Amino acid sequence: MNYDVINNEQGKRFEIHVDAKVAFEDYDYFTTHQGERGIAYLHTEVPPELGGRGIASYLIKYILDYAEQHGLKVKPICPLVKAYIDKHPEYQANSVYHQH
Repeated sequence: MNYDVINNEQGKRFEIHVDAKVAFEDYDYFTTHQGERGIAYLHTEVPPELGGRGIASYLIKYILDYAEQHGLKVKPICPLVKAYIDKHPEYQANSVYHQH
């Protein structure tokens, strides 16, 4: 299933609208100690009515790809985003929490 993801820049969150409900990921920008631009993913929320449709995973993959495409390091503060990166090694090189 594909969903349309909206970057609500004013609200600093990525949104998926389904059946008059909104799933979202809150974010904020930061700069690393090395001066690199980054995006911190703060909180993922999917309304219970939308559960079981793979929306959270779809949204997290989208936001991680977004960061990479825009040259932003990822700070996965949200436990769901961190767990997704743990399970998908291809995103670990771009995560400030997963670099060695």
